[in-house]
Amino acid sequence: MTPVLEAKGLGKRYGRRRALTDCDLSIPQGRVIGLVGPNGAGKSTLLQLACGLIKPSSGTINVLGSRPGTSAAQLAKVGFVAQDTPVYANLSVADHLRMGARLNPAWDEQLAQRRISQIGLDLGQKAGRMSGGQRAQLALTIAVAKRPELLIFDEPAAALDPLARHGFLENLMEFIVDLGASAILSSHALSDVERVCDYLIVLADSRVQVAGDVTELLQNHHRLSGAKNELASLPPGFEVVHADHTLSGSSVIVRTDGAPPVGPWKVEDIDLEVLVLAYMTRASLPTARTVSKPLEARR
Repeated sequence: MTPVLEAKGLGKRYGRRRALTDCDLSIPQGRVIGLVGPNGAGKSTLLQLACGLIKPSSGTINVLGSRPGTSAAQLAKVGFVAQDTPVYANLSVADHLRMGARLNPAWDEQLAQRRISQIGLDLGQKAGRMSGGQRAQLALTIAVAKRPELLIFDEPAAALDPLARHGFLENLMEFIVDLGASAILSSHALSDVERVCDYLIVLADSRVQVAGDVTELLQNHHRLSGAKNELASLPPGFEVVHADHTLSGSSVIVRTDGAPPVGPWKVEDIDLEVLVLAYMTRASLPTARTVSKPLEARR
């Protein structure tokens, strides 16, 4: 099956600044992908490349089997909701739906009207007078009513209060199931990623630090705790992602492709937050050079 997104040596520069560097990805279809990383890591750049809004400086990217933004047919396959949930302040809800129908050949008017009714939006209300949650729901409705094969969200719930965020994510998952679509969700909120995503990409320092199925990533990472001298030398085949040494002892986050290493140390499972922070911390170190490959690339 054609990957929903495939990148090889993908890079983007703005003058001398690296926004994305040597990115290799192959993401299967039918997944809900969480894209996480610190500010300036390259998340928005990757999503804009995937939408065809910008062109790469190096390497290649294909979305659903073709280069992004190269044809009307390819554009119709992708629905995008940007960070500021872009809607037009002076246009009413009905105006937005009419514009969506005019611009998208596969527009599903029944789906759009049904969702607008379910979330209680007034067709005559102008977007500029809506709450942040209402604008996000309108932007989401427009994105899905074009019936895309891939939905891309760049921090769409960043400015929402907890109740609005909950409602937005709930509707997002309903849409994904209804459409049978794949989705990429960029978010700083790991709780959102844990709730809805089954595939993870960690971007830091403009590079992909790790990527893969969430369940497999958690199964293949462990925390080892013990005396510093006990953890100074691990058996071959185990990658140390992050180490934390204190006077009372040491702990290391290790990556394995099987059972954790046996030794005098204590072995613990880790959660998604610990995994993500370990890779982000490693990338932030001045001496960091090694970039972990996605699980698929290491098999």
